[in-house]
Amino acid sequence: MRIVVLGAGVVGVTAAWFLREAGHDVRVLERQAAAGMETSFANGGQISVSHAEPWANPGAIRKILKWLGRDDAPLLFRLRADPQQWLWGMKFLLECLPGRNRRNIVQLVRLGLYSRATLQALRRQTGIQYHQLERGILHLYTETRDFEAAARTAELMRDLGVDRAPKTTAECVAIEPALSGARQQIAGGTYAASDESGDAHVFTQQLAALCEQRGVRFEYGKPVERIATEGDRVTGVETGGQPVRGDAYVVALGSYSPLLLRPLGVRLPIYPAKGYSVTLPVKDAAAAWTVSLSDESHKLVFSRLGERLRIAGTAELTGYDTTINAVRCRAILKRTLELFPQAGDAARAEFWAGLRPATPSNIPCVGRTRYGNLFLDTGHGTLGWTHACGSGRALADLVSGRKPEVDFAFR
Repeated sequence: MRIVVLGAGVVGVTAAWFLREAGHDVRVLERQAAAGMETSFANGGQISVSHAEPWANPGAIRKILKWLGRDDAPLLFRLRADPQQWLWGMKFLLECLPGRNRRNIVQLVRLGLYSRATLQALRRQTGIQYHQLERGILHLYTETRDFEAAARTAELMRDLGVDRAPKTTAECVAIEPALSGARQQIAGGTYAASDESGDAHVFTQQLAALCEQRGVRFEYGKPVERIATEGDRVTGVETGGQPVRGDAYVVALGSYSPLLLRPLGVRLPIYPAKGYSVTLPVKDAAAAWTVSLSDESHKLVFSRLGERLRIAGTAELTGYDTTINAVRCRAILKRTLELFPQAGDAARAEFWAGLRPATPSNIPCVGRTRYGNLFLDTGHGTLGWTHACGSGRALADLVSGRKPEVDFAFR
């Protein structure tokens, strides 16, 4: 079939790869001048199956109330006269219920394990390089109550096949010696040795090049303006006033997916959550981390990308605003220097912000729509890099009329 993929972020490009591997004629439309230039550009860099506890969890409401009024809060709601934001917020509160939270963890772990294995197979097949490290992810907690809750969640994840185990403060420092100067701040941690890290932007551009070698056509500078339908079928998409036609269409436009689909009556529970990152050149290699870290109290992740240090996280629900809030960037930099004062060159810090396509449950929207030839691969929130390969491979199966190998609640 002729497949048109809308969007060339990490999710769209991996979908294009697996669709081409399945034998389809694939064409990708992207509004930017190259692949991976928006949300995939400077994210946290983690392939984090162990990061499967959604933002919406039983302890989230207490933390959100504590963070109210703080411009540097890890999770910040900037209330707007926007019905979509309010509706998303109400659904988020519903997903905090224990039963729903557990169900969501199960779904995220299943997709995460499948996706990580798919990425590893792709790496073996192609030899693709993207500053990847296979040294696990260490989750850190500054409060004993949070550490104890995390230990219980880790037990559930181990039952589901994730090797996430509680660690004492001393064990955390043994895993990542660069934490030795910050041991007083650490109540404990959990460690997932099988998790990985790597540069999503480099991966996306490298994989796009491999796709092109296999015949996938990328058309850059092509914003999709409208999807045309007739009955229960999509007849084409418009870009620059010109129609583009195929046999099937895949929407992988991240936070912008619901805007394009709403006129068709396809409602997605996606709202943009602006995330920030800071990138520093390594200043002292001996003082810099090499194990990827998650600072759970500040909602930050730390990854080593060659000779660069990437710190990313926080979420700001403020619509489609992509401007950089200097207060939030300084808070990330301040926390980094508290933990690793000599690791990076703060004078050369680069700040970035991007919109994550967040669902209230953290479960992405992958699968079919009410239109027989229109498919979704979007809504991955903070786990787009983690779930991209698994979602893309499963989507290729669905488009090809096959049942995906992973047990997941596809649409």
